Amino acid sequence: MAKPKAQTRMIVETIDAPARPSLRSVPRHIILIVFSIFFVFPLLWLLSTSLKTDHQIFIVPPELIPKPFLWKNYVNLWIYFPYFLFLKNTVLVVVLSVAGVLVTAPLVGYAFARLRWPGREFFFLIVLGTMMLPSQVTLIPLYLLFSKMGWINTFMPLWVPAWFGGGAFYIFLVRQFLMSIPKDLEESAFIDGAGYVRIYTHIMLPLIHPVLTTVAIFQFMGAWNDFIGPLIYLNDQSKFTLSLGLRIFQQQTSQSQGEIGMMMAATAIAVIPVIIFFFLAQRKFIEGVVLTGIKA
Repeated sequence: MAKPKAQTRMIVETIDAPARPSLRSVPRHIILIVFSIFFVFPLLWLLSTSLKTDHQIFIVPPELIPKPFLWKNYVNLWIYFPYFLFLKNTVLVVVLSVAGVLVTAPLVGYAFARLRWPGREFFFLIVLGTMMLPSQVTLIPLYLLFSKMGWINTFMPLWVPAWFGGGAFYIFLVRQFLMSIPKDLEESAFIDGAGYVRIYTHIMLPLIHPVLTTVAIFQFMGAWNDFIGPLIYLNDQSKFTLSLGLRIFQQQTSQSQGEIGMMMAATAIAVIPVIIFFFLAQRKFIEGVVLTGIKA
């Protein structure tokens, strides 16, 4: 039972081991740093604009560093706009949807990858076939279904579907990762008297945590940035998420003057949590990509 965990730990330690510096890698790092500046510059400009007055924003030539830093934009955002309410609604939907995917996607993927049952390949092809259907095709049927269930103007349509596998892409991702694990581990566990539940919880889950981190990142970003779902299913403004709240705030700032900096502050608050979450899970994300092609 300890063998898979030891192998996984050895691979992770290898990945985490610092690389020895080499002169041949200096040009490569210089190129990467230059390109990273181009990619990071829009974020820096967003943060800079959120700390400026409207007069400083339109100064030619533009200035990256505000003089002085206008923190009032962030303060006014929380005072004059129900931003905390939208943030709370978004966090609720994100937590429930991510939890649903992490609980159900491994179960469905394990059933397709490791269990033998009649029609397994046929049903897996059906699941893959749903990936070819645009979301617009199922939009009206889903709305009618949720309407008959009384879920309109609630958070239920935004997170309940995540508790049914989370979608074909996540199921396929976990299934492919599980397919790379040798069957010898299961056979040894069966000989020791372990059942399917114990094999799943004590062998499979510890080995697939890198791919689960990848799934969590994708689901977090999808639920956090979702605009169509809240727009269709939510009617009460007190239940709006950040995506809808930003749209309302954008309409207000387009009709008034002196709120562009506040709009940039609202956008920065919406973007920064996604960046923080990605960097916190970055090591596991890279580990999942590396271990995809490694036999456990």
